[in-house]
Amino acid sequence: MYAMNKKNTLLRVVFDELDSTNEYAKKQRTNGQPLIVFARRQTGGRGTKGRSFVSEQGGVYLSKLTFYEEFPAKDAFKIMASAAVAVCETLRYYGLNPVIKWVNDIYVADKKICGILIENVFSGALVSSSVVGIGLNVKNTLPAELKDIATTLYEQTEKQPTVEEVEARLIEELQKERGMEEYLSYVGYMGRTATLIFGNERVHGTLISVDETGGLWVDIGGEKRRLTAAEVSVRI
Repeated sequence: MYAMNKKNTLLRVVFDELDSTNEYAKKQRTNGQPLIVFARRQTGGRGTKGRSFVSEQGGVYLSKLTFYEEFPAKDAFKIMASAAVAVCETLRYYGLNPVIKWVNDIYVADKKICGILIENVFSGALVSSSVVGIGLNVKNTLPAELKDIATTLYEQTEKQPTVEEVEARLIEELQKERGMEEYLSYVGYMGRTATLIFGNERVHGTLISVDETGGLWVDIGGEKRRLTAAEVSVRI
């Protein structure tokens, strides 16, 4: 990983309730101080492409603001990869077998347990800062409409850690350097048929692989194509 700006120590901020930890962290960018913000509950949690993320009390909701020095923009996907591996390693610690559904969702037993939202700021050909937002279901109650597609740590293991214990484990994992090899080792659902969503258009394709730069290779009607997270969403 590229050098981080270490002019200030990591500030930790905790809220009982917040609209969005990512929004709070983004507003602090002008201060130039790295920080990590936690919310026990979010009223306006967001996922990728502006989707809402249910964030009731009992989950881990955090955002980490980091400043970089000489981090090439072409390598920005490594920020996502590192965060996803940190979540997977945290879940493995509690005996679970997590899988990354490209690009940024973590699944256990074919149900979503965590979402990640990365918001970078670029300066020319460099990444100047990033906000890594993570929403991890621990013991929060899920709405009835999500029961079939989402899960929590408590539903998947007999271990009953506190939210604070899971937070501490996740923060420890987030401090470690991660390579693309680790990310790719957790990627799942390759070989499966998926719905590929391009704006208002939906097509079916077979997932082939994810490459070293985070691109998704798919087979659509016999044609192999490389897709990016900016242009497509995937539904298994």
